[in-house]
Amino acid sequence: MPLSAPADRQPMHRRVIDMQGYARADGLFDIEASLLDTKSYGFENEEKGWLAPGTPLHGMWIRLTVDDDLLIHACEASSDHTPYAICPQAAPNFARLAGLRIGPGFNKAVQERVGGTLGCTHLREMLAQMATVAYQTLYPVRRQKELEREAATGVREKPKIIGTCLAYHPDSPVVAMRWPWLVEGQTAAE
Repeated sequence: MPLSAPADRQPMHRRVIDMQGYARADGLFDIEASLLDTKSYGFENEEKGWLAPGTPLHGMWIRLTVDDDLLIHACEASSDHTPYAICPQAAPNFARLAGLRIGPGFNKAVQERVGGTLGCTHLREMLAQMATVAYQTLYPVRRQKELEREAATGVREKPKIIGTCLAYHPDSPVVAMRWPWLVEGQTAAE
């Protein structure tokens, strides 16, 4: 369902973010993101002079390489279009994310390693969405491991996704359909 009809307006700024997840031949996974900012009007930049409409103000890329437990093995960033010559110097600092695990506390750990003047606001902002893309990319792999663990132990764990949104409210019809044993009162490992 689309949004309601907008008021009369003119475009000013456009940000395009693209993210994709890949399975690598070596068993790891790459999560890649790019960000492109443009303006619909020309303007003067202190370092670059006049920027014509549509000229990239920001053009940035970032790749996380993770394993099936969402442990980051490597992070590479690149900033090809920036408003200031100094900006690309932040990109190498994103390698500091290696060793972090995507999960609870991830955003706080990112802030500690590449927050403030250690990083780039725009690259950092993409990381939270990249974590979601990592979950989506690895869902079938992680689900298979979960099923194998349940078969081996006979214990069904309560999925961590329960309670994270409206659809996964503990009393929702989605939870009842996907995990009927939770609704039926069967025990689960917390």
